[in-house]
Amino acid sequence: MTEPAGGRTAGERSPRRRLTPDDVACLAVWGASRVAVAVLAVGGAWLLSGARAGQVEGFLQRWDRWDVGLFRKVAEHGYTGYPSDYPDRGVEAFFPGAPLVLRLVHVVVPSWTAAGLLVSLVAGAGASVALGRLARLDGAPPARAVTCLVLSPYAVFLFAGYSEALFLLLALWGWLCARQDRWGAAGLLVAAASTVRISGLFLACGLVVHHLVVRRRRDGREAVALLAPFLAVAGYFGYLWALTGDPLRWFAAQETGWDRRTTPPWQALATTLSAARDPSQPAEHAWSFTAEIAAVAVGLVLVGVLLHRRRWGEATYVGLSVGALATSTSYLSVGRATLLWWPLFVLLALAGARRPWLHTAYVAVSAPLMALLVLAFTSGRWVG
Repeated sequence: MTEPAGGRTAGERSPRRRLTPDDVACLAVWGASRVAVAVLAVGGAWLLSGARAGQVEGFLQRWDRWDVGLFRKVAEHGYTGYPSDYPDRGVEAFFPGAPLVLRLVHVVVPSWTAAGLLVSLVAGAGASVALGRLARLDGAPPARAVTCLVLSPYAVFLFAGYSEALFLLLALWGWLCARQDRWGAAGLLVAAASTVRISGLFLACGLVVHHLVVRRRRDGREAVALLAPFLAVAGYFGYLWALTGDPLRWFAAQETGWDRRTTPPWQALATTLSAARDPSQPAEHAWSFTAEIAAVAVGLVLVGVLLHRRRWGEATYVGLSVGALATSTSYLSVGRATLLWWPLFVLLALAGARRPWLHTAYVAVSAPLMALLVLAFTSGRWVG
């Protein structure tokens, strides 16, 4: 998985516009995994809820959890139009891309929860094809890379009406375009990803590094395209400034809603360790904090491997993401962020192809964790 310093490989020179057998295989893995998650959700509702048959929650109700409601409220009411009794503040921390798409889909899908599930389903399918193509460029089995993604412990968030699947769709296709030197399309797609999550800003930095250091290109027109993601983030920050009068409103929203402040990494680790060891808090919270620490460790190892392989662009993207998450007040949502580190799944697929026992070990550990988190999330428990 070492990046060529100069020209492109044959696969990079000729972008495919039609579905290939590998694409179909990736879509099959994605579709089968969606069926599996749905079965887990329905089975969990009936077998583990402890309720009487007439009291079992419906399928959509079990997916209307946590941030799903926040995305819906932003989509329905905007950033200032929510009802006066709406208890959550700091919704400006949610970038507008996902709520806008949700609102558009809601025009034809009356249920907000169903609309969110549909967005994730379709976006994830497109992301799976792009991930498979990126894996193929690096010599990894495409369908196996997608398998590693859908069996990731936090893959429940690719099914739920969260923003991860939509971000991956835009980010992966944007990076694929960059690998093919289609810089205009890459800049626009990463700009779109930057309207979905702040991670798009980290991806944009990785795109610049890939352009200048890996491809060694100096085309001014291409450089202009690379500005688009930064303008997208600046546009949202400017909108919040105009709306609230605070040019730093996004950072204030992170602090108000989720107690996120920039903190020295050793202090963030100490706070998270303390929370993980606190015997008085709910067990699932202690589990989540422990998992967050493990996720940061995975991120640091991944950055080290990418640097060793001279994957400068991907290392920049993942490194900035890990750095931002590891310098928050405490580790929060790092597990979910692992879904966005697609080089991890390409590397896992590559390693599994060379040493099949590694893939078997990954499936044996990751798949049960994924199933447990699906059951926990659909039961209304906090999983990250």
